[in-house]
Amino acid sequence: MKIQLKRIDNDYHFELKNERGHVTHIDSTPAVGGHDLAPSPMEYVLMGVAGCSAIDVISILKKQRQEITDYRAEVDGARVEMDGAKPFKEIDVTVYLEGDIVPEKAKRAAQLSFEKYCSVSKTLEPTATINYKVVLNNKEI
Repeated sequence: MKIQLKRIDNDYHFELKNERGHVTHIDSTPAVGGHDLAPSPMEYVLMGVAGCSAIDVISILKKQRQEITDYRAEVDGARVEMDGAKPFKEIDVTVYLEGDIVPEKAKRAAQLSFEKYCSVSKTLEPTATINYKVVLNNKEI
């Protein structure tokens, strides 16, 4: 896996491209000298948690022939000061599912994702606690 980064302006706005040619941008907040033209690196980490777990959960539920009509997630990260850096200490994820889905299967799919399969969560696991909950058809399970 390889990413290329190219500076766009004289501050902290960058273009990133993966090996398949997909392009995205990254920037810093105005408080640090950026222009807030794109998500920050730490916001991308949270997006990675959301995306990775979504792929896992949907894949697991599809294999179980569950009918998913909607999937959303909210991810909230709390950071801590540590030797000048601010890594995530705790990440809370709420998975919102809608459809004809057996509640136990939804819970198990989330458990498998966050505790076994999601590479992003597993990468963060040594330094951040990842909490998750599932809301199925507007009811927390």
